[in-house]
Amino acid sequence: MRRSAFLFFKGLGLFFAILCGIGTAVLGWFDGADWMNIVTYSIAVTGLILWGWYHFSIRWIDSDLKQNIFTKFPKEKVEGKEIPDEENEENFFFKTIRDNKWKTLAFILLILVFIFVSFIAEGFFSGRTLVSFLIFLGFIILMGVVGRYITAQKSVFIGICVLIGLFILGSLTISGFLSMLNMKSMLVFAAFLGLATVGQTFVALLGGLDLSIPFLIGASNVALMSLISKGVPPWLALVAVLLLGLIIGLVNGILSFRLQGQALILTLGVGFFVKGGVQILVAMGTFSAGTVFGVVPDWMRNIASMNGETVGLPIPPIILIWIVASIIIIIALRLTKWGRNLYALGGSRLSSARLSISERGYWVGAYVISGFFASLTGALLLGWSGGGFIGVGDTYLFLTIAAVVVGGTSLLGGYGGYGLSVIGVMILQVITTVLIGWGLKWEAQQFILGLLIIPMVALYARSPHIRSQI
Repeated sequence: MRRSAFLFFKGLGLFFAILCGIGTAVLGWFDGADWMNIVTYSIAVTGLILWGWYHFSIRWIDSDLKQNIFTKFPKEKVEGKEIPDEENEENFFFKTIRDNKWKTLAFILLILVFIFVSFIAEGFFSGRTLVSFLIFLGFIILMGVVGRYITAQKSVFIGICVLIGLFILGSLTISGFLSMLNMKSMLVFAAFLGLATVGQTFVALLGGLDLSIPFLIGASNVALMSLISKGVPPWLALVAVLLLGLIIGLVNGILSFRLQGQALILTLGVGFFVKGGVQILVAMGTFSAGTVFGVVPDWMRNIASMNGETVGLPIPPIILIWIVASIIIIIALRLTKWGRNLYALGGSRLSSARLSISERGYWVGAYVISGFFASLTGALLLGWSGGGFIGVGDTYLFLTIAAVVVGGTSLLGGYGGYGLSVIGVMILQVITTVLIGWGLKWEAQQFILGLLIIPMVALYARSPHIRSQI
């Protein structure tokens, strides 16, 4: 390790320790703690972080480093002669910035977002929120340093670290953030997005995209409510809607396979076609096709509502449905021949063809799965909203793609998986909850959420370069 690197890491650790010590004192003062306890805990936190930083950061960088963190860096010797500091010196700080320019840009962007929120959200800026944000940044820096030594499943590690950091930020700045009611609310909304993202993940693993998902969600939502209102048994109406999703997925798969490279526009066109067609059919004999009112069966409400119960437990069934579906999908992708073939096909079509893997079959199958889960999401949303609305899926137009990309799945195909998409879904949901808790309006939430996708992807989305997939 060069002298500049040693000084940089030593100074960074000292700065972070002092910052956390001051933060502990400020939080203790806000909570009205005794001044003796404030001093004691502040000193203890500072000392503990200094010790941890030295043993778990600097020593990992150079296993032979035995000096105390406050000692001078030893002179390097070549053939018994000391090397002057000028010859051994390299501007480590600027070299690190240059080597990690995207991470640095993301870090600066996070600070700018905090400043922006402080201006537009009345009463947001305070000593507590400032200290909480500094702790969040410190946690991100610490995990970034530790992440240098993680070689396996790095996307998972960084994604989970960002998720934990967001939970820390939310719990410190928003009252009741960690309450059971808020946790249940986040999981319910994450379950809807998670189910809608299943198909997008499968399609992305093959290098495609499905923009018909939001339109199919809205069409399924309205069609299901319309069928129930016309006297069709709810279970039969649900089966019909799911069959509609399978058929649309089949059409998307066949057409996009035949028109290679046009999947993006083609699925968008199919989505508009389905949305308009369902509205025409539903509008017959009525005054409106955008919204359909009726009586939603109690079992549908129970599945998707916040007050839903599972076997008497206060857990909405939609959460368990998502968890079970996630486990099955992750196992299927990782441990079955079908899943391995899907990754192989997304990674290299030429190699897969030589292994006799049916490109057409897997491509069409991915879009059929996408159509099914889009229709299922639309049907489940009916139980949550209590009425059919054609625009209920509009927010999922780019959220499903964002969840896939933020999680770390490559849009070029062959890398990632639904486990990473689950992490992406949770991160987007926690960010949305934090922005709402800060009192931001809808427009500001959308602006900041879109802005934050850039640093999140720069921080931890790890897609292989296209050269590695050719």
